[in-house]
Amino acid sequence: MTSDLLQGENDWLIVLALLILTMLVTEIGFRSGRRVVWDHPEGAKGQVTAITGGALGLLVFLMALTFVMAVSRFDVRKQLVLDEANAIGTTYLRGRLLPPPDKAEISDLLRRYVDVRLEFYGAGDNEKLAKAIRDTEQIHGQLWTRADILAERYPQSNFVALFVQSLNDTFDLQARRVVARDDHVPRAVLFVLFLATITVMTLVGYGCGLYGRRNFVVTTLLSVLVAAVTLVILDLDRPSRGLFRVSQQSMVALQQELRRSVEGRR
Repeated sequence: MTSDLLQGENDWLIVLALLILTMLVTEIGFRSGRRVVWDHPEGAKGQVTAITGGALGLLVFLMALTFVMAVSRFDVRKQLVLDEANAIGTTYLRGRLLPPPDKAEISDLLRRYVDVRLEFYGAGDNEKLAKAIRDTEQIHGQLWTRADILAERYPQSNFVALFVQSLNDTFDLQARRVVARDDHVPRAVLFVLFLATITVMTLVGYGCGLYGRRNFVVTTLLSVLVAAVTLVILDLDRPSRGLFRVSQQSMVALQQELRRSVEGRR
């Protein structure tokens, strides 16, 4: 159940809940520390301080590790957009070398394919995403049927061979983008990060309570900072929504270029 929440749709709600929870456990830890302050000798207080420092260091390490994992996935998705746009563009140009009427039909299908690929990224819900994937697979079938016919009709043609090769690369990149879209930071890692955050903030509050005083502004700012970094991690890990989105500019530029090529032939 917890792992499902960590993969939920509303990142802001998750982070807000984390912020409130960290502030709450800090307060609980502070009050617990104040109740037992007279039972702890000075040496024991030093041990709690040392443990809290080590736990903070571990939390920083976990956040850095998770951040790197999210950024690496974000970079992969961004590179795949460029690779797919280049592959479709190459396929389109090689398709223009095919004999008529095949080249006109293939050019129209590839223009439609670019539109569908942009719909795939912009899908805001599962229904639209499923439709974009179905449309993609349908165009795949139409393109491959024409490629198969061309290969049988012109078995010695280098142009046809090059076109089939680039078309296959285009299909492979589409599959890789589907996989990359669903490739998130493992739920177990996020769960451990959340658990470590709550534990560390409890220790921070407890340590403050042992010394009988606390800087409320500092502990609150620490909770806010941890929540902000967590929000960035979740946002990078889900780039189809939120603050950080994978740019589709290369696909948009290709879409405009293919449309201009049609207008230029009219």
